[in-house]
Amino acid sequence: MSLYNIFDIAGSGMAAQQVRLNTTASNMANANSVSSSIDQTYRARHPVFATALEQAQQGQAGAKVQVLGIVESDAPLNVEYAPHHPLSDENGYIYKPNVNIMEEMANMISASRSYETNVQVADAAKQLVSRTLMLGQR
Repeated sequence: MSLYNIFDIAGSGMAAQQVRLNTTASNMANANSVSSSIDQTYRARHPVFATALEQAQQGQAGAKVQVLGIVESDAPLNVEYAPHHPLSDENGYIYKPNVNIMEEMANMISASRSYETNVQVADAAKQLVSRTLMLGQR
């Protein structure tokens, strides 16, 4: 594996964590939204990443992180009886997203730290390449 592949791997890791941060931000932004039907209610979204184990078993050294897609949570929605709410249905219920704010905050912190780690890996690789090139000048 070339030292330059580290930049590709760290970059793919940063891109994956950016997707994770964006979906977490979207979940948090919609956490307090209200709907009058189950079909129109926002559902929490989470990115799906390719596992490194599968790539390693295929003999790939230094495989990149892949975002396979974004899936909606199948957790039950929060249903609240509020007959006087302007968006209540014919039975007096409103529907709120299945977003857990505490879980989303933990995801945000984890994604942020993972992003920072990938930045540090890329920076360390840059320093190694720079020092290696300076060896030829002496």
